[in-house]
Amino acid sequence: MLKRWMVLVALGALLSASAAHAEAKIGGVGPRVGLSIDPDQFVFGGQMIIGELAPDLTFDPSLEFGIGDNVTVIAMNFDLHYHFTVSGSSWRPYAGGGLGLNFIDVEGEGGSDTEVGLNIIGGAGVPTASGNRFFGELRLGVGDIPEIKLIAGWNFKI
Repeated sequence: MLKRWMVLVALGALLSASAAHAEAKIGGVGPRVGLSIDPDQFVFGGQMIIGELAPDLTFDPSLEFGIGDNVTVIAMNFDLHYHFTVSGSSWRPYAGGGLGLNFIDVEGEGGSDTEVGLNIIGGAGVPTASGNRFFGELRLGVGDIPEIKLIAGWNFKI
């Protein structure tokens, strides 16, 4: 029952983010993959960039699924990124933070839990020739959420 509830909440968050994105008419959507530490997992999911809330400040919600280490994690992240401009380079480093809502299911123990924590984020993105965006980021978790995540992804213009 709890797993169904977690999936419904995750889908609801993704749909509400899609609606907000449709209103913004700016940004992108795409996949993200990586690794986490504590728990040691393969992580995959999707991300949206929902326009600029202020100059160089974007809202970037994401949905991630982590598997491995006898744990399944569904993470909904509600992040703000501040993008820096580096003269002479197309790379745009960013720093940010956000709220992470994690649904954790421990295999074999029959236990599941919901944890809320903070993410501290640093990364960089670069536009591609077609106008899409490739990015890489490091996420540090504060609270009972994965401690470290290394993520790479691709955002496609909409």
